Amino acid sequence: MGSVSQVLELLRKGTDEILLEDELKSKLESGKRLRVKAGFDPTAPDLHLGHTVLLNKMRQFQDLGHEVVFLIGDFTGMIGDPTGKSATRPPLTHDDVAENARTYEQQIYKVLDPDKTVVMFNSSWMTELGASGMIGLAAKHTVARMLERDDFQKRYREGRPIAIHEFLYPLMQGYDSVAMRADVELGGTDQKFNLLVGRELQKTYGMDPQVVMTMPILEGLGGIQKMSKSLNNYIGIDDAAKDMFGKIMSISDDLMWRYFDLLSFRSPADIERLKREVVKGRNPRDVKFELAGEIVTRFHSASDAEAAHKAFVDQYRHGATPDDVSEYELAPDACGGLPIANAIKMAGLCASTSDALRMIKQHAVRLNGEKIEDTKLRLDQGSDVIVQVGKRRIARIKITEKKCSEGLTNEFGSI
Repeated sequence: MGSVSQVLELLRKGTDEILLEDELKSKLESGKRLRVKAGFDPTAPDLHLGHTVLLNKMRQFQDLGHEVVFLIGDFTGMIGDPTGKSATRPPLTHDDVAENARTYEQQIYKVLDPDKTVVMFNSSWMTELGASGMIGLAAKHTVARMLERDDFQKRYREGRPIAIHEFLYPLMQGYDSVAMRADVELGGTDQKFNLLVGRELQKTYGMDPQVVMTMPILEGLGGIQKMSKSLNNYIGIDDAAKDMFGKIMSISDDLMWRYFDLLSFRSPADIERLKREVVKGRNPRDVKFELAGEIVTRFHSASDAEAAHKAFVDQYRHGATPDDVSEYELAPDACGGLPIANAIKMAGLCASTSDALRMIKQHAVRLNGEKIEDTKLRLDQGSDVIVQVGKRRIARIKITEKKCSEGLTNEFGSI
């Protein structure tokens, strides 16, 4: 395992903040087998590489001999984490949460050691807590403290509604730490408030407070917003090897280093060596090949990574169009054709028309293999084109034939 200082150095890698590091050092020096907790609300069926930033840190604790608990928030998931939300989230049904939880259990062992992982569901103690217990829990925190949270404060200031049950979410997440007697809790930087609530509740219940470790939020493929399935900028850990490889190759050279820091198992010294090689003239693409190969190997196999590498080179270095490219038939607008940005968005190549316009301005869009720069370009009726955004996102788009009438009409006739 090495000395405590060596263990701390390992645990710091890729960590944004440790609260409090002196406490973590004391816990490690005690020789106690620590209980390390990370909670996941099953609000979507698939895990992506953004989730593995936490999972990788959990695996480090496993390899150091500590007990790791993967907590599935099947109870809190029906409330919906309000973190970062500008409006109250619609609640999920019990069946939605249960189905998503099952897929989580199938996916986490691509990172965690199944023989060293404890899976818990917070419904097992939240249901027992009951109404009186919930009232007692709510009495341990104030509205003023809740409004210290950035997203609550902003919504309150702007006059947007905050439902009472949203205040319960941080308390329930904090109570998880009490029920589990957690020594360490991991979470994203956006979870810091919730994690600290757990620490304070443990003190209230007469326990030694947990150490809080926050992890950076991984940006999605565009490098601006966090990785999210709803934004269609994610790399799923269940993605096919070819798709996973291609998506990693589509990220920018700058974002590549962020992915190395947060996803790669290479040492910091090795990553610095790669950076120096690029400064000295090595093609960043070749370094990105190494990153893509490492990650695909982790979630699939070395032979899958090699095959995905070859397919990528064949497809993009030699200009081949993939056989399985998605096809979209889009209806023209009232004046015939479609603006290119709208077509890109409608084909799912970008999350929004503004994102599509940004990619065009960055010279990252190709039409039949040729880069385009005109943001006002329209695809005419009858067009049948291959549109490529970045290095990986590609689709065949057809604009259906439709006669443009002399005047616009509605159900009552000419306008």
